[in-house]
Amino acid sequence: MKCFCENGKTATLKVEGDVGADPIWCSECGCNYEVENFCLSTELQEQLTEWAGDYGAWFDWETDTLIENGIEMEQLHNKRGKALTEQLEKELGITYRVRFSPASTARAYN
Repeated sequence: MKCFCENGKTATLKVEGDVGADPIWCSECGCNYEVENFCLSTELQEQLTEWAGDYGAWFDWETDTLIENGIEMEQLHNKRGKALTEQLEKELGITYRVRFSPASTARAYN
């Protein structure tokens, strides 16, 4: 997959949630990839997109505070993200090494 790395491509990916971004990134340069650019099942593409869209649901952006049960919500988000990362690894095969980068917003506001 092409990215901003020195050689213009990567073999290492990370799954990480962020506001308004797809959840697959180059582990080296931070390039954000569209989920649709990978040969994945439609089901996994939809699950990754939904998971990414849920990022930060435990946080009230207007008041800059955690919502009630925010820590638990973030933990569940991370658990689901880890499982989706494992599925992504299976579907990509040996083409890429994939790691999961868990959210840690709630801990900072606890």
